[in-house]
Amino acid sequence: MYSRFIIIKKYLHYWFASSNGNGHGIHSPFVYDFIKQVLKNNKKQPAYDSIENIRHNLLNDSSIIEVEDFGAGSTLIKNKKRRVSQIAASSLKSKKYAQLLGRIVQYYKPASLIELGTSFGITTSYLASANSNATITTFEGASAIAAVAEKNFKALAIDNVQLITGDFSIKLPAFLENQQKIDFAFIDGNHRKAPTIQYFDMLLKSSHESSMMIFDDIHWSEEMESAWNDIKNHPAVTLTINLFFIGLVFFKKDFKVKQHFTIRF
Repeated sequence: MYSRFIIIKKYLHYWFASSNGNGHGIHSPFVYDFIKQVLKNNKKQPAYDSIENIRHNLLNDSSIIEVEDFGAGSTLIKNKKRRVSQIAASSLKSKKYAQLLGRIVQYYKPASLIELGTSFGITTSYLASANSNATITTFEGASAIAAVAEKNFKALAIDNVQLITGDFSIKLPAFLENQQKIDFAFIDGNHRKAPTIQYFDMLLKSSHESSMMIFDDIHWSEEMESAWNDIKNHPAVTLTINLFFIGLVFFKKDFKVKQHFTIRF
């Protein structure tokens, strides 16, 4: 993981080098529409308050759980026994980005969704609430964390989520064997290059022209930046959007030339 100083430096570079996010100068109709209808759509949805109330409770929960960690995200918290509040503070996606992911699902209406990295289910809840007709399959490595997420889904009356617990490298391929297609995938589970590329390759086999993949923390470390660059250069990828903290990947065949956008958000 990069130091806080390096990440701030990289973020400042991104901010001044990116398109200003109002759509001006964007020559892709698809990306222009994404900016206007999704990125800049600040309309509050009915589920927001309930989900954010759960987040608030997690951030103030001093109970201790024992966690097994299969990824690279445990550098902030070394002990297996951790406070829920500590995990929530270090692992939950911010409201800004969690709600953006929800708006993406609401606008494009993918039917079959995968999330790698449930954590306590905040982002999962935004995805599930954005399209009640969709099926979300979310994977969490730590059983104690998954148990908290299940409790939160129940509190929010969310019933279109299937939670699978265990090592992603084992559980994901087993799931994909019986999955014909994936419309949407949010990858936030293992912040190392090799597993990230492995997940991308696995999911690509079940993807199609209208699928999208979203990778979390693409500037989190040198490894993640390298993984992001490899994904951008993959022959199947025709369009990417870099929002610094997340990267969006598309496979639309009507884009004859690869297009990579960095947009301020």
